[in-house]
Amino acid sequence: MKISFKNDYSEGAHPDILQALVNYNEDQQPGYGEDFYSLKAKEIIKKKLNSEKSEIYFVSGGTQANLIVISSILKPYQAVIAATTGHILNNETGAIEATGHKILGVETADGKLRPSDIVQILENHKNIPHQVMPKLVYISNSTELGTIYKAEELQILSKFCKDNNLYLFMDGARLAQALTSEINDLKFDQLADLTDVFYIGGTKNGALIGEGIVINNPDLQQDFAFNIKQKGALLAKGRLLGIQFLELFKDNLYFELGENANIQAMKIKKVMTENGIQFLSDTSTNQIFPILENTIIQKLSENFEFYVWQKIDEEKSAIRIITSWNTKNYVVEEFTKRLKDFFLK
Repeated sequence: MKISFKNDYSEGAHPDILQALVNYNEDQQPGYGEDFYSLKAKEIIKKKLNSEKSEIYFVSGGTQANLIVISSILKPYQAVIAATTGHILNNETGAIEATGHKILGVETADGKLRPSDIVQILENHKNIPHQVMPKLVYISNSTELGTIYKAEELQILSKFCKDNNLYLFMDGARLAQALTSEINDLKFDQLADLTDVFYIGGTKNGALIGEGIVINNPDLQQDFAFNIKQKGALLAKGRLLGIQFLELFKDNLYFELGENANIQAMKIKKVMTENGIQFLSDTSTNQIFPILENTIIQKLSENFEFYVWQKIDEEKSAIRIITSWNTKNYVVEEFTKRLKDFFLK
């Protein structure tokens, strides 16, 4: 059986989560997220954010979170600004556009948005009322290229959005990996002040399913639950999500799992760097994009699974390697050994 580096949800769930689901299985609780576990998980997350003003809603997946957030807070004529690598542009089957909201894409080298990128969009949409109104800035942390927003970058972006009457929404599918990156200086509790909305990704970090939408802007909180219900995202057995987030956040499990994913990826990156391999982007999280000769890629594919991400030239391509919350040391050792023994002598 091949070892997979295709994604960070190849495995099921962390054992503590599975055990908690078993332990509480016969405990009768109210439905629709009003159970003890969901309420307790929200209480803990608010405390870690140091933000009683924030409201938290659990849904099953990332596309669902993006769809509900964006479609609920924008008016029909308002649009989203996103990097062209953004998940909502490339991997959600037009879910946002299907709700009637245009996505205005910006080319960036590292998957991150900066005020200078957004100014360009604002300047090009002044033909009122004949063009859509840019209203929401969508970012991911970590990005789809494995890069992260450091504290100062997010502070600058947040201030720019506030000054220009724009909402700032952070996709946190890989938030744990961003916040435990070896170069990160952004704190979890800063997100409550720097974003209008963000979500905490569970699916890619040890949960069976689940994302936690955190709405920090009070103006966007009213009636949000109606949108969740209308979009089919309000689980009758909401406890299934609440139990998982309670396990992830009652201690530091959420961040420990993200850190493990990063550590394993950086081990691979270190070996590759030492042997002269270049990368498509300089990442410090659990996604790396090494540029390899196609013959090496073919040989590695015999024992390992990964995506061929981008063709560089006739002889080389960039591949994407993703390590997970559950990636073991021996898996990384096997991969790096094959690299050194067979391809990098």
